Formats: sequence, C-alpha cells, structure tokens
Amino acid sequence: MSLDPAAPDSATLGSAGELAALRRIFPILPPAAAATVGPGDDGAVIAAPDGRVVISTDLLVHGPDFRLAWSSPFDLGWKGAATNLADIAAMGARPTALVVAIAAPLDTLITDLEGIARGLRDACAELAPGVGVVGGDLSASDTLTIAVTVFGDLGGVDPVLRSGARAGDVIALAGTVGRAAAGLRLLFAQGIDEDGEPDPTAAAELVARRPAAVEAQLRPTPPIAAGVAAALAGATSMLDVSDGLLLDAGRIASASGFDLDIDLHALEADRAWIAGAAPELIEVSAEIVLTDGEDHSLLATFPATATLPGAFRPIGVVRQGDGRVLVNGEDPAVRTTGWDSFVGWDGAAG
Repeated sequence: MSLDPAAPDSATLGSAGELAALRRIFPILPPAAAATVGPGDDGAVIAAPDGRVVISTDLLVHGPDFRLAWSSPFDLGWKGAATNLADIAAMGARPTALVVAIAAPLDTLITDLEGIARGLRDACAELAPGVGVVGGDLSASDTLTIAVTVFGDLGGVDPVLRSGARAGDVIALAGTVGRAAAGLRLLFAQGIDEDGEPDPTAAAELVARRPAAVEAQLRPTPPIAAGVAAALAGATSMLDVSDGLLLDAGRIASASGFDLDIDLHALEADRAWIAGAAPELIEVSAEIVLTDGEDHSLLATFPATATLPGAFRPIGVVRQGDGRVLVNGEDPAVRTTGWDSFVGWDGAAG
C-alpha cells in the first residue's frame, strides 16, 4: 500500500489504499469556518453559537440516485453538497459544516475521488460560502455510495417546520421547479444506447444539444441563503422541493392540517424555461413542474401580511381543509406521488 500522495493517476482505491487516497483528497476539501477542530482526529468540533444544532443526512447511491454513465465525479460531489445544504436551509438555518462518507468499488480511480472532492468544494463555495468538510469515512463497496451529513446553526431564530402553515397564508417558492426533472427526462429518453441503457456517448451528445436542462439535473443550485431570509421574514412552514412540488406541498398540508392550493399560472415562467431548454417536453411541461423534483428549491408559507423575501415569489394560498393539495382550487389532474426511490427505481444502474 503506497502512502505517496503523488500516486500516479492510474492508482485505484484498491491499489493505493485508504491512507494514500485520503492524503490526496483532504487538501482539496474546503475548510469550515465554524470548525474549531477539523479533520484528523476521531471527531471534529463545530462551533454552535445558538446552542442548538440542525442536522440532516442523505445518501446518493449508484442506481436509484445517479448513473455513472451520466454523472461525472465532480457532478456527484456537487449534488451531494447541494441536496444536503438545501435541507438545512429549509429549516431556516445557516449551514456550517459537512461530514462525508464514501463507499466505493476497489477499482475506483483516486482521481475520481478527487473529482468528488472538487465538486463538494465548489458547491460549498458557490452555494454556502464558509461551509466545509470536517470529516467522514472512506470504505469499499460493490456500489458507489456517497453519504453526506450536514450541520447548521439557527442563529437565534426558531426552526421553520412543515407543520406551521395556517389558512390565509401565502404559498411562496424560492428557486425553480421542473428544470432538473426536464434534464432527467431527457437523459432517460436520449442519453441511452440502442438497448435502452445509460450511455456516456449519447449523454455527451445530449449535453451538446440541451446543456441547460442536463446541467440543472446534474448540478442543481438551490437558493441556500433564502432559508434564513424566510425564517427572518416570518415563514410559518418550509421544506425543500426534492420529490416534486405537489408531493412536497402535500407534506406541508398533511403536517399542518390545511389545504395548499397551488396556482398553476404562477409557474408559467418555469414552463417557459422548459419550452426553451427542452422543447421536446413542451406538451408535458405542466406535469413536470407540478410532479417532478430535484431542483431543491424552497417551498414556504408566510402570513398574508408578511413581506416576502426577494428570492420568493407567491404561487398559491393556504385554505381551510383537511390536508389536501389543490391546483387552481381543484384536485390535481396529474399524479401527485412524485419521486419515491423505493417504487420509482427499476433496479438498473449504468
């Protein structure tokens, strides 16, 4: 097992070993401003000025969550950071640090692990400056799996829960819906070979034709700073739209015990974006913005008298009811199940 951090680019996790791999990865990972003790000990120490710590964790697994034929290592690192940072933002908190664990096949190139680290670094720098990786783990597995745990600080305000929506509240959205989903639909339709399997060459050709849609899927850009702004503006409930607007709105409706009525006309800009970036999806653009996820935008409710933070736009109203989600005052004409990896995955990888 070589401990040389300058191991050749052909080195794999199996040939170089854990210590050599970590010595090449650590210099790439961003430090966390909130860490008083970073990587290198049995545990990190993160400052918690508020006295409370918000924690969330998520997994990216090859197959149900990404396809190596479509995603670069950089993409995976970016998405691992972005999706978890959005969970902290959805609580009205400021992200402070990440812990990242990777289980990878032994033939994984060390350069690929470095690519994941660069994606983590650049996503943190762009979406949540000052957030860094304070530790984690590296292990072997037949299936590439990336586990990210993120920590956040409430800054003296109460967390924004899913259960606080009340009748008369304005439903508002920070970010976009439908873009990442449009990219995913294109990948499954056009980023495949003649046997229907994910194909890097076909994906590269698709990127050349539809770059904005594919990038929105592979490298989402959730509005992380909008979470704190929403909390300070008096948001009564909030979550990130990971599984589809209607499904996630339904989670607020169920937790709060009121109906959430979405105005489809307020999503015309999102449908127009799909028409421009992925014109072959125009006919299903309404379904995409309502039912598909992975933009990781923030869906929140605010009192009618509140001034919406600049990142938010009104898209509906909370009404008396029994926890349903409506579209233009009626039951949705499209499915409301959204994405569920336990029932939506066909068992394939690629």
